[in-house]
Amino acid sequence: MKDTKTIYEQLGGTYREENGKLVPDVELPEQKPIGKYGRMHLDYLKQHRRGRYSALLGEGRLNTYLADVDEQAREMLSSLTVELAKTQGIDEHLKATDQMRWVQMMNNVRSSAEETIMRELILA
Repeated sequence: MKDTKTIYEQLGGTYREENGKLVPDVELPEQKPIGKYGRMHLDYLKQHRRGRYSALLGEGRLNTYLADVDEQAREMLSSLTVELAKTQGIDEHLKATDQMRWVQMMNNVRSSAEETIMRELILA
């Protein structure tokens, strides 16, 4: 007698019945949220690293990879901001005495930290 299993069933796949039709039992992997830096890195991969993008997508690891890049970037931003603020003498005393100057200096520090993140993590 001839084997009537589909290739999908031969590979271990199963079906469920929905509205009188057989539908493959397929679940997508859990999707992690991707933030600003993960999306920026995704754009970079699509434009400049198509092979890496295709490999991650094909292996089903793209979402996890981008979420990890985003998390690393956020941690790096936090630590770099604190470090740069200390080296430039930006502290709570400055914040209390001259808020506008503190805001300007912190914006500069944040911009510098983001430039470093772009260069070392996002566009790498």
